[in-house]
Amino acid sequence: MTVIGVSPFVLKDVTLKIDSDNYEAHVSQVEFQPSTSQVTWKGLTPTAVFTDSGAPTWVCVLAYAQDWETTNSLSEYLMDHANEKVTAIFEPINGGTSFTADVIISPGNIGGTVDGVAVGTVTLGVDGAPTRS
Repeated sequence: MTVIGVSPFVLKDVTLKIDSDNYEAHVSQVEFQPSTSQVTWKGLTPTAVFTDSGAPTWVCVLAYAQDWETTNSLSEYLMDHANEKVTAIFEPINGGTSFTADVIISPGNIGGTVDGVAVGTVTLGVDGAPTRS
């Protein structure tokens, strides 16, 4: 048995490029999430059971500060480019491994709660899967 070390990290200095602009200052969460369904088929005998998984589908979840005053802010970008497919590049550690995906833009939240920073969360579809480089 081989003991494999682990090197956890804290998200604190990332890069996030969407299309041609950098948005790491706008976000407090960037998370690519896979979803895989399990498929089971059962025959009419206890040993006739088949289980497998389907192909994973991916989404990219962004939590961000709303900004409707800064030209080209992430809030404005999401609103202005809804349904467009663009490339996103995420580096969880600035200068480290990056993940690239074609994402489908969705508009985000508008407004919020009294006496709080107006934030939003948006889930972007991923065409295919993120690739690591």
